[in-house]
Amino acid sequence: MSIKHRKIDRLILHCSATPPTMDIGAKEIRRWHLARGWSDIGYHYVIRRDGEVEPGRAEAVIGAHTRGFNHGSLGICLVGGLTEEGTALFNFTDAQMIALRSLLTELLGRYPEAGVHGHNEFADKACPCFDVKVWAEGLL
Repeated sequence: MSIKHRKIDRLILHCSATPPTMDIGAKEIRRWHLARGWSDIGYHYVIRRDGEVEPGRAEAVIGAHTRGFNHGSLGICLVGGLTEEGTALFNFTDAQMIALRSLLTELLGRYPEAGVHGHNEFADKACPCFDVKVWAEGLL
């Protein structure tokens, strides 16, 4: 049986909008999204504070992470992005950024037509709390 592949033209980066002391992963985010009535976690990958990459939705399944742009994209969520007071802040660990670079390199190998974007390019949000285009320049 072959897996049905979708055409992926965007890899969209997100943050969990949690403080750095909140070490969560795909299990917790899945629970939050199910509580909102969604069918599953909205992201395809979650990168924990220690750099562990956890799977979310299968890549063959359309995500629920960027309104109007889920059909041709994969959603990747970095845990963190807020101060303890709730202000947006780039507070991701070195391990997370190394894991992100590795994951994106792998995904771009499978989806060479895809661009790398921040959620803030599609919505009036700070998420993922950094300029993805500037950060990804050396990657593309």
